[in-house]
Amino acid sequence: MEKEIKEMIAKELEQFHCSILLDEVKENVRKLKAYGVDEAEIVAAMNEEELFPQLIVTEDYKVVLAAEEPVEVEMEPLVKAVYLLFLSHPEGIVLKCLPDYRKELTSFYLLLRPYGLTDRVKKSIVDVTNPTQNSINEKCTRIRKLFASILPKSVARYYAISGKRGEAKKIDLVRANVIWKCKLPNSQGL
Repeated sequence: MEKEIKEMIAKELEQFHCSILLDEVKENVRKLKAYGVDEAEIVAAMNEEELFPQLIVTEDYKVVLAAEEPVEVEMEPLVKAVYLLFLSHPEGIVLKCLPDYRKELTSFYLLLRPYGLTDRVKKSIVDVTNPTQNSINEKCTRIRKLFASILPKSVARYYAISGKRGEAKKIDLVRANVIWKCKLPNSQGL
């Protein structure tokens, strides 16, 4: 009987200590956020098994996840151009301002398909930068599904384009994890 009581007390003490530790973790997470540490870094530190692979944009504009075995994230040219546009703007882009980014998006597209723009591609670029159409949302959904098929869902969301309605949409990946090995386009030259 005395042994059972000691075990019960030990178990209650253990739960009490766990509760205190959890409160300390929560407080430290609040402090880290207050210092500006990105949530992705905090999650990565807490989930060692869910590492955030570096995202590399190669010299020839391939998007590669540098995991143990590098994986190319294959996208259609316009979808990739949209992704690279958002990746190059860590502050995000408000969708109603997308027409302001049409030239830059076209520049990215031309880097991916340097042989020129067909009328069909020009229309697709106009559609994707038209905030009254659903084309941009379709591209963002494709990108989100693509990363979710490669990475754990809790990690994939940091590689996708997301944001609240009416606010800037952006890729939340810590920029230290993004490596540009290519030149960014000069949208002014169009």
